[in-house]
Amino acid sequence: MIVLYNSDSFAVMQVDLPGDSTATGDALSGGRSGLEIVDKTLRKGIFLDGDMAAGFMASVEALTRQTTDLDDIDDHLARYTASGLQTMVLH
Repeated sequence: MIVLYNSDSFAVMQVDLPGDSTATGDALSGGRSGLEIVDKTLRKGIFLDGDMAAGFMASVEALTRQTTDLDDIDDHLARYTASGLQTMVLH
């Protein structure tokens, strides 16, 4: 896991998930990569992969070319986390 963004309200991490084991028990293959966006205030998060993750990264890159204000970035992240949030549970 790589932390890409961290503020008082949000965190964005790149997550690399391992693939399934092969039938012979060899090394893991076919892993999957995505982004996890966590709303620290609501203690909820969303996982994006594939086209959704690519679209998110493109929108953030476009936004950071326009502004470096963390409030603007947090507002952008809030639009993503408003849908499909999963409650974060600590084990």
